[in-house]
Amino acid sequence: MNPSSSSASSESQSPDDDLTEDWLFLPNNVNTATQQHLEEEEESNTEQDEEDRGRLRSKLVSAWNSVKYVWSWKQKSKYSKSSPVVMLGKSYEPRDQAERERFRRCFTSLLWLTYRRGFPPLPEGALTTDSGWGCVLRTGQMLLARGLLLHLMPPGWTWSASQHAVRDDMDLLVSSTERGLYLKDGPDKKTRRLSLDSLLDRPMEASHRRVVTWFADHPTAPFGIHKLVELGKSSGKKAGDWYGPSIVAHILRRAVDATTDVPNLVVYVAQDCTIYLEDVKRLCERPPPQSWKSVIILVPVRLGGQDLNPSYVTCVKKLLTLESCIGIIGGKPKHSLFFVGFQDDHLLYLDPHYCRPTVDTKKQNFPLESFHCKYPRTMSFSRMDPSCTFGFYAKGQKDFEALCTDVNEALSTSAETYPMFIFVEGKSQEEEEVRKSSTNIAYIQRKSERKQVVTSSSMDEFVLL
Repeated sequence: MNPSSSSASSESQSPDDDLTEDWLFLPNNVNTATQQHLEEEEESNTEQDEEDRGRLRSKLVSAWNSVKYVWSWKQKSKYSKSSPVVMLGKSYEPRDQAERERFRRCFTSLLWLTYRRGFPPLPEGALTTDSGWGCVLRTGQMLLARGLLLHLMPPGWTWSASQHAVRDDMDLLVSSTERGLYLKDGPDKKTRRLSLDSLLDRPMEASHRRVVTWFADHPTAPFGIHKLVELGKSSGKKAGDWYGPSIVAHILRRAVDATTDVPNLVVYVAQDCTIYLEDVKRLCERPPPQSWKSVIILVPVRLGGQDLNPSYVTCVKKLLTLESCIGIIGGKPKHSLFFVGFQDDHLLYLDPHYCRPTVDTKKQNFPLESFHCKYPRTMSFSRMDPSCTFGFYAKGQKDFEALCTDVNEALSTSAETYPMFIFVEGKSQEEEEVRKSSTNIAYIQRKSERKQVVTSSSMDEFVLL
């Protein structure tokens, strides 16, 4: 498929398509730099030839989306902000200023991985951007990044707010009244203060930067777009093709298996909406006295036919309240999104549909701003595409056992329909015996529903932009 034509399809959508969406926790002073950026892009590129215009259109769409965020919030300020917000196992009270700040820090700490342009050509082609076709790969990257940060960082880690007010990221500018250490800097030898907290944050910030480099748009990055496209070949995919949430789950598993950069971590992908406990145990167990490996569990599901079955909404909410949940590779028709929480009947998400220049992560103190999103967006559950992949993380054996208990309890909320997925003792090779067992009626029902619902390959995944 021609990426440029798919990109043009995206641009033909009306700017009013998302006016039902709304900001959460938007600061009082809205930065209008995005509007100026949009105007500058239009003026500076009017003389470019036809080939460059395609690139310009991608930039303008990204800039327009940023402007639209602010405009949408202004138009929809009537929405209530008093309901609690749940994000990846944490609940935040928007009426409390401290809670609002805590939410901002946690949300901003998530890695935001979007379309990029200008990276080295992808395998077997001349594509130097994933704009228009790579959004599911990007949402898959964001889910994996969340799991990696939980795996490597201490509990409760957030990207320090001080990192936003720095020069070259580590060179903090703070007031002379704060505690800290004095450092000399610059030709004028002005005395400036570096906070003690920033010194303590340095090892964690180094780990944070290392995780970002793993997702760099470069052939050597273990989880970058080049590696994911290469691993997708075994699924019959190539650069420029459409990747669905189920295929991306398997690509992520292969990527983690193929790297030595992340020790003691495995990825398990559920088969036919079933998590086989013996298979997970086989992946994670190590000879004593070594402990279990950490595990990311990915569960591809389909929650309805053409539209989301509303009976599953309560269950989706329950799963997002679990600390073990690391997000959902999901979206709405024609858009893949990374769902991380909800407020009332609206999902909270990160959007990969912003095409930015590639960042050279090999440079010291490379800029981090484009890898973190300051403001969340929301979308009604009713617009959620039924094809999605749920992600969970367990640090060790006890955490996995707690995960099974908590997830099973959450899944029971959809008992009036069929469970979204199930846990089964045994190995995947024993599937036929499990299906014949009269004690696994729910599993048989779920398999029957899946065969009836998925009648067209066009329904299996998202619709291409």
